[in-house]
Amino acid sequence: MSGELIDYRSWGVEFFHRAVTEERVLRGVNVMSGRPIDVGPMGVGPGRLVKVTATGEIGTATGRRVTDDPVSFHVTLPVPIEFMIDLGMDKQRFNALLEVPLTITARARDDLAIVIEITPPTKETVRVELQAQGLRAQLLGAAAGVEGELKRFVARYVTKELAKPYLQDAMVIDVGAAIERAARSVGPSGS
Repeated sequence: MSGELIDYRSWGVEFFHRAVTEERVLRGVNVMSGRPIDVGPMGVGPGRLVKVTATGEIGTATGRRVTDDPVSFHVTLPVPIEFMIDLGMDKQRFNALLEVPLTITARARDDLAIVIEITPPTKETVRVELQAQGLRAQLLGAAAGVEGELKRFVARYVTKELAKPYLQDAMVIDVGAAIERAARSVGPSGS
């Protein structure tokens, strides 16, 4: 027998620290990486006469553990986007990097499951770095209110992705079922 015997409470804490790691959390979030984002054309600015179209994809997440009880992480999901503002007679091109912050918390459930909770982003929490091409484009971007629209769209898009069944299923780790499967495989065949 290797290892030192410890009390149940310490074992549970150690189990969580080893089971819910930064690498595993990021691997789980990165199933969204590469998902395309297509916006528009959507109306922005006064009267919604200005039309915006945007394309991009969700990038690779980064993050770090921030607390141990509960085990939680701050994760940033980058979303680089290229977009165009169409004034009818004039079109301006922009690049933007949106950063979507997520708080991910692992909780213990009484049926021996680990439940991963992800706090969805809001328009207010999404950060954007706008890069306009030329002074006229910078002024146009400010006037059209593009940043707010992009933040709102990306926050809503990521929230919808987080609600999809494939991600919801991945947010529950049934430790009890895994133990049961392992226990059934112990012993002679056919028993």
